Amino acid sequence: MGEITIKEYTNDYKQAVIDLILHIQREEFYIPITKDDQPDLEKIPDFYQTGNGNFWIACYDKQLVGIIALIDIKHRQGALRKMFVQQEFRGKQHGIAGLLLQSLMTWSARHNINKIYLGTTEKFLAAHRFYEKNGFKRIEKDMLPDTFPLMTVDTRFYSYALKP
Repeated sequence: MGEITIKEYTNDYKQAVIDLILHIQREEFYIPITKDDQPDLEKIPDFYQTGNGNFWIACYDKQLVGIIALIDIKHRQGALRKMFVQQEFRGKQHGIAGLLLQSLMTWSARHNINKIYLGTTEKFLAAHRFYEKNGFKRIEKDMLPDTFPLMTVDTRFYSYALKP
């Protein structure tokens, strides 16, 4: 088995990140979304890696197999975004989703973030189970902070309170 590494995003991975996201969105879940609908993908450092936000990638050997991002939404809060793992690397065998989430949580704790929010689509059933298993609580849309960046495809929302 190859080596799995989690590291902060650099632009060397820009096209691989775009390809991974679009493949999962369009080919697996048939969500009619394009790269143009996601302008953040063209400027990941400016969009995600500012303030207390960041963007991580998971590589199996040198191949990109997963990503996760945190947007700083101020007031010691963050928005979890862009959690995607290549289909062949999902599940407990590799544990990539857990490693990515742990990187985000460790970063959040070190940067004094006390609440993380996320939005997802009803189609991502395995993601719902993953978030709930990892302590995220389902909330109603009106419980999101005003600074939360809503996506039109998001219909289910979660929050996670970090311990001080």
